[in-house]
Amino acid sequence: MTLDVVNDQNEKIGTLDIKDDLFANAAKLHLVWESVVHANAAEHRGTHATKTRAMVSGTGKKPWRQKGTGRARVGEARNPLWRKGGTTFGPQPRSYDYQVPRKVERGALKAALAAKLQQQAVVVVDRLAAEDHKTKAAAEMLRRLGADGRTLLVDTEPDPQLMLAVRNLPGVRFLQSGRVTPRDVMASTRIIATRAAVERLAEVLTKTNKTTGA
Repeated sequence: MTLDVVNDQNEKIGTLDIKDDLFANAAKLHLVWESVVHANAAEHRGTHATKTRAMVSGTGKKPWRQKGTGRARVGEARNPLWRKGGTTFGPQPRSYDYQVPRKVERGALKAALAAKLQQQAVVVVDRLAAEDHKTKAAAEMLRRLGADGRTLLVDTEPDPQLMLAVRNLPGVRFLQSGRVTPRDVMASTRIIATRAAVERLAEVLTKTNKTTGA
């Protein structure tokens, strides 16, 4: 597979060769689904809680004696059977995160990138940098590179000036190549990555490819 490499003016200045068996195969979208579900679960804020009978405000005194009144026996007004009493087995703060094998995560990333490459939604540039932190100049550069809607910028070491310039642009994210996730890729309509970032991702995914035999 050969990808064109362009400059910030969207002019072709070279090519980048990638092994055919890395992204040319059909994308395994079930791996992407597993990775995205895991990412959403990890960010789930498990802050929901209900009060148990120990937390409910009220007296712990027995309302009436155990026998002889004709009423049902009861120990205290905070018991779960009474109105304004505690809740039994209610939700408590917890984490929804769980472990996913590293092979699954890397396989999902490979599948997500393969899907975007098949959609021709990936642009490879020689460098992603800015002379200053002006947002207007960064927006013009991204427009020349075909950025439309949600755009993901990827580099091995993000340029600090460009990060400041694009942080106020809606739908634009700038990530280091080692922090890119399948959810980031699938949530983007356009991916603009440097040559070094693509080579680094291909290197990591090639190791995964040899290990899993996929």
